[in-house]
Amino acid sequence: MSDEPPRAAGRTARTAAPALLVTALLVTGCGGGHKGASAGASPAGGLDKLPQATTYTTLDDLPRDEAPSAKGDGTVVHPHDTVPVSAKPGAPAMAELPSTQLKGPTWVPVVESRPGWRRVLLPSRPNGVTGWIPDSGLKTARSASSVRVDLGDRKLTLFRGGRQVGAWSVAVGAPKTPTPTGRTFLLASLAPEKPAYSPLILPVGAHSATLDTFGGGPGTVAFHGWPSKAVFGKAVTHGCVRVPAGALKQLAEVPLGTTVLITD
Repeated sequence: MSDEPPRAAGRTARTAAPALLVTALLVTGCGGGHKGASAGASPAGGLDKLPQATTYTTLDDLPRDEAPSAKGDGTVVHPHDTVPVSAKPGAPAMAELPSTQLKGPTWVPVVESRPGWRRVLLPSRPNGVTGWIPDSGLKTARSASSVRVDLGDRKLTLFRGGRQVGAWSVAVGAPKTPTPTGRTFLLASLAPEKPAYSPLILPVGAHSATLDTFGGGPGTVAFHGWPSKAVFGKAVTHGCVRVPAGALKQLAEVPLGTTVLITD
């Protein structure tokens, strides 16, 4: 097993910054705007092609996470190339997991292992969707970090090596656009050169349960900063988690694929 995967604010996340600003706004829609008319989904290709397991797609034929409150052991994997995703080990492929997500490397957490196979959380809808991928062709690492968001207390806590290293008051989803609960993971890091409202946007592998699309994107939930401190401790967002500058700085050091547990 190798060392930790890339950190959220790694070099790959800072390339093509103007494009990343557009990507950040279209993916999360966190900067404001209105509910759009479409999910902005990337085409899955022709009828002969399998859908891609990305934040833009819905994979209804794959199993859901059976332990949405579990932290896991921190094992994460990165496919060197596109790999097939099956509902069961050895079953026909239902989708494909690409090696990159949102201009960065794909790292997903392992929730179950069998000889030759890894069951991983996927970044697609519905929230908590999982799939089995072959163990061959994967880079395996372990994240010592984990993130917990308590929606009731409106608090984010960061752990490293099982020990708490920081806790902050944050803004969470409003009653009509709640932040979804369950186990997800840090999907990508978007660091625009000219940030609109946050120097870093960290999408996770979960989506709004009430908005099919927002701001032109697929309603992906993300961690990001906010110009006004007055929002922290309140339920006022469209589903994203707004965090203070100190929390964002710490989250920037968290490896991609790290488990994020969101509770009521």
